[in-house]
Amino acid sequence: MTTDAIDHIETHIVTIKRDTPYLGPLGPGEAVNERGYFVRATNRTIYPTEDRSVLVKVVTRDGAVGWGETYGLTAPEVIGALIDDLILPLLRGRDPFDAGAIWEDLYDILRVRGYGGGFYLDAVAAVDIALWDICGKLAGRPVRKLLGGERRSEIPAYVSGLPRATLAERVDLAAAFVARGFEAIKFAAAVSHQGIEMELAALRDALGPDVKLMIDFHWMFGRGEAAALIRRLEPYGLHFAEAPVKPEDIEGLAHVARAVSVPVAGGEEWRSVYDAQPRLATGALSIVQPEMGHTGITQFMRIAQLAGAQHVATIPHATIGVGIFQAASLQASAAILDLPMHEYQHSIMDRNAALLDGTLRCEAGAYALPQGPGLGVEPAAALWRHARKIQG
Repeated sequence: MTTDAIDHIETHIVTIKRDTPYLGPLGPGEAVNERGYFVRATNRTIYPTEDRSVLVKVVTRDGAVGWGETYGLTAPEVIGALIDDLILPLLRGRDPFDAGAIWEDLYDILRVRGYGGGFYLDAVAAVDIALWDICGKLAGRPVRKLLGGERRSEIPAYVSGLPRATLAERVDLAAAFVARGFEAIKFAAAVSHQGIEMELAALRDALGPDVKLMIDFHWMFGRGEAAALIRRLEPYGLHFAEAPVKPEDIEGLAHVARAVSVPVAGGEEWRSVYDAQPRLATGALSIVQPEMGHTGITQFMRIAQLAGAQHVATIPHATIGVGIFQAASLQASAAILDLPMHEYQHSIMDRNAALLDGTLRCEAGAYALPQGPGLGVEPAAALWRHARKIQG
């Protein structure tokens, strides 16, 4: 048996304090419960008050190490239990270069039991990223070179979120990013308490006609309400409308796409190409937004390839994490043909990048690609002050 075979997996919960909750300050009627969670009243979604993710370390028999990461926003201990009880016993002795086949095998074991998403595929995604990291290190090449080749040396970025309390402060923050060379800004409707149309109008007035402006609707609306709202916003020059309806409402998404002239984007909640296929089949989306922390590299690429075959662009989602799945997303994004830009979570990435060894940087409107073999980044010593081991 090869000495490169998978031997063991460790999982760690990483928790980092933050002054302002994700997306922005708490809104009317929102309060933090005894477990440190709150529910946004606007989109009825739960969030922790801290940044939290799950870090996964896969080690081979000859000591090669791969790092992966997934969401840990809620009940992060579940990821460790799934890896320890289900995933590791099936992977021990497997060749990490079989990453794609391993994903399919892990998907198959629970597909008829209702686990085609959620925590289980998040755990699989973290392991998948770590396997690709090992493959790159053993090959001595960046992961992007194993995914079909490097198509770009840097990746255009759009600023995601304006986490300030007032509209005037949010407009000032957007203007500051434009002054730094960013040409695209997205704001979150879920915290646009002074009004979505008012916020878009204020941003357009302040930033001028050339800056791309987008809105994340966070699944807040029914199909008719979403379509009517986006039509009212069209005169302000909306570059794309993200997640306008509930994620399970596939026909509603298609209804919105048919009713408006603005490109519709979606996909951050998907775990696999099986989520993408029925939505793309309706013609509902002009842009897919796979989230590496949910998909892993194998499914991220399959979603992008399916979208590309239908002439639909990929603009990846990026959210809370220490930067391991962010680096994986950049590696994969460098290999995708139709990828206009990548989300930039400035309130998270800049701070957490300091906890990694390697290049993870976004400046003047573009990401630099991580350098070196594998993902190009690894946890630095400072990261372990924020981590606790849960399995392995």
